[in-house]
Amino acid sequence: MAARVRHLVVAAALASAAAPILGVAAASCPPSTEPFAEYRLFFGRSQGEVEVVSEAAWRTFLAEEVTPRFPDGLTVLDAAGQWRDGSGKIVRERTKLLLVLAPPGADAMRHTDEIAGAYKRAFGQSSVLRVVTEACVSF
Repeated sequence: MAARVRHLVVAAALASAAAPILGVAAASCPPSTEPFAEYRLFFGRSQGEVEVVSEAAWRTFLAEEVTPRFPDGLTVLDAAGQWRDGSGKIVRERTKLLLVLAPPGADAMRHTDEIAGAYKRAFGQSSVLRVVTEACVSF
């Protein structure tokens, strides 16, 4: 899925352009929550019919490329991706879904760009799907 889908950014603006990147303003969040950006990155683990990203390779990538950029926290989920290739064939592959919540701003967007680029270079992937939305969170 993600390994073959063009790099995609989806950003929905809720209220004002006051906050950088997504435009969510603190006033648009309910009491006791604060505006954050939610980044979802989908990492396909195959090339053709061959899985090229093992669990060990993923753990190393996570430790070396992702965690240093988002040391405050993140979530990784196992997913099953599916996409249609150029010949119309449905391709299925195991996928890692990275979920990061960060204060809106250019740093987190840049970090997700860097992570996607590092993954594509390390594992010969053509793309990493990125979805960016706004969220109101509390901890």
